[in-house]
Amino acid sequence: MASIVTITMNPAVDESTNVPYVLPDRKLRCQAPTYEAGGGGINVARAIRKLGGDALAWFPVGGPAGARLTGLLDAEGVPHSAVQVTGWTRENLNVLEEVSGRQFRFCMPGPTLGDHEWPVALDWVSRLRPAPAFLVASGSLPPGVPDDFYARLAAVGRQIGSRVVLDTSGTPLTRAVETGVYLLKPSLHEFRTLLGESDGDEARLASLASTVVKRGWCEVLVLSLGAAGALWVSASAQGRLASPPVRVKSSVGAGDSMVAGIVLALAQGQPLDEAVRFGVAAGAAAVMNPGTALCRREDADRLYPQVMASPG
Repeated sequence: MASIVTITMNPAVDESTNVPYVLPDRKLRCQAPTYEAGGGGINVARAIRKLGGDALAWFPVGGPAGARLTGLLDAEGVPHSAVQVTGWTRENLNVLEEVSGRQFRFCMPGPTLGDHEWPVALDWVSRLRPAPAFLVASGSLPPGVPDDFYARLAAVGRQIGSRVVLDTSGTPLTRAVETGVYLLKPSLHEFRTLLGESDGDEARLASLASTVVKRGWCEVLVLSLGAAGALWVSASAQGRLASPPVRVKSSVGAGDSMVAGIVLALAQGQPLDEAVRFGVAAGAAAVMNPGTALCRREDADRLYPQVMASPG
């Protein structure tokens, strides 16, 4: 069994294209699209592959888009285990407006999973032997899956001895922290929403992050600050890292690439501070590529020495 397993309950085929302008009530003549496998955990597994590691991606699939999704992962050499469901896998559309450089992301809800379909994920994880060192749960939940799904998954992960890494938002995140996980990777907005905090003084972020760890919601919190880098906190240490300046082509998949870099480095025996540093480098490397191309190892390696501690 792989040392890293990712769970994606709402996978997607991501279609990306460019248009000169985005205007209403007109036919928009797009460039030839590109297609890539998507969904939080799948993107993490893809990024780990691009960074030189391997992770096994588990996900439900259905319909023609599901067949295309597995074919895309086969072409990339990403190990995966898919279970068939009745509904069709969703397709998302990413459109770059060339004149402004703005991205428009149209994300579909995904198929409704029945009561006989979504529990398969929990059963599959419970049977993993040997248990993976890291179980990465990432992305949204499709219709039909209960809001406490990630909480249940965290409990199963703990039972089999895996360290659960969670990257999600909204009620599924709120419910999951009641059970507790090994590592949380929220964005700044997700973090403040979780704590019921309005946008305010960033000087309080480290204190608030420490509170999350003290409450037992996670052992490690890595707060993604976008272009500003990341803040990380554990029970015994904390730090803040500034992201190296790069030319941004697409923000899609930066968070997934950060998670991939952190988990891969931890799985390879790196200490937490260096793992987060490599995660920041991988996230910065991802925004340098168009569409949903994620990171490249050569870019992450080049940026890694440039990720410096920040006094903020």
